[in-house]
Amino acid sequence: MSQPVPQTDPPADRPEQGAAFGPDLAEVFGPSQTDGGPELVQLLTPEGERVHHPEFDLDFSEEQLRGFYRDMVLTRRLDVEATALQRHGELGIWAQLLGQEAAQIGAGRALRKQDHVFPTYREHGVAWCRGIDPLRLLGLFRGVDHGDWDPEDYGFGLYTIVIGAQTLHATGYAMGMQRDGVVGTGDADRDAAVIAHFGDGASSQGDVNESFIFAASYNAPVVFFCQNNQWAISEPIERQSRIPLYQRALGFGFPGVRVDGNDVLATYAVTQAALQRARDGQGPTFVEAYTYRMGAHTTTDDPTRYRLSADVESWKLKDPIARLEAYLKRNGFADAAFFEALDDEAEQFGATLREGCKALPDPSPLAMFDQVYAEQTEELVAQRDGYAAYLDSFEPETEVAR
Repeated sequence: MSQPVPQTDPPADRPEQGAAFGPDLAEVFGPSQTDGGPELVQLLTPEGERVHHPEFDLDFSEEQLRGFYRDMVLTRRLDVEATALQRHGELGIWAQLLGQEAAQIGAGRALRKQDHVFPTYREHGVAWCRGIDPLRLLGLFRGVDHGDWDPEDYGFGLYTIVIGAQTLHATGYAMGMQRDGVVGTGDADRDAAVIAHFGDGASSQGDVNESFIFAASYNAPVVFFCQNNQWAISEPIERQSRIPLYQRALGFGFPGVRVDGNDVLATYAVTQAALQRARDGQGPTFVEAYTYRMGAHTTTDDPTRYRLSADVESWKLKDPIARLEAYLKRNGFADAAFFEALDDEAEQFGATLREGCKALPDPSPLAMFDQVYAEQTEELVAQRDGYAAYLDSFEPETEVAR
């Protein structure tokens, strides 16, 4: 008769990881795997030292480097201001990206105008790179609209709340590009690709895996860009996968690569290569941007209930903005005047966001009926009129005597 496996309690200072799920990644692959592993593509170390990679290596101009830094600083300011606005009751909710700036800016700046992005609800940095006014993002989270930008104008789809659904949309759009003849023609101004953003938690969704199958079967020009921030809300990555996420791509028949998602240079280089591969007609690629969610999943989440502060502190040492700042200063690529001017720009940007958010007009309650169908139906008109009569039944608000 087999002996029962002895059960031990988890350390008192660490949330239970769930013994039924087996050993964690450190036990399976060795300690280096929990820090990205030897396969991690990196061009800029956490200390701000430039390193090189045999396959993904680019030369960056000083202007590019300063541009990456500005993008990340202003994107972080957007995140900080939006979080504060939610705390003051000006937004209903906010999905934070704190710590993931390099993954988003690197991927966003690797795009060409003719490419198309299918985001989740956290791609604020990519939206910034596509030229979308951040106030349009705040309008969605304030509840005054459902996202009011035209995806065709910006090559950037509306935020997708349903987890993983956008990967199927992206794959279908990419297949449409094939049939439109804008893939693999050799015309750099015409050939296009699609990129689908999602998180490590979404990689467990059926929609995502189905999109992998279709993309592989039809050789679709799509890049699956997974921001592995280590947590699917409160579920750690070791509960989600027994192998590194990028290796899943091999099971579907296309390549995968893991990049340091806190390194904007490496993220740019890897994403650029994956997008070009798609544009050339060579099919899909899975990019796993290995990063960390420094904040909460959303402003309704309390991460202190399920993760250790020591883990957060260790990832702070890999901050994407701090490492690029160190590189810029050490090599004389940016002077004090640059940083001072950027600080001033960030302050003005924050003020503009605060004032602009509060000034966003509330929509008419009847506006919900306007775009349900291309043409109004009798039933919808009756519903609208009935709701209008209901609203009219309330007495007008009167000023309370003071």
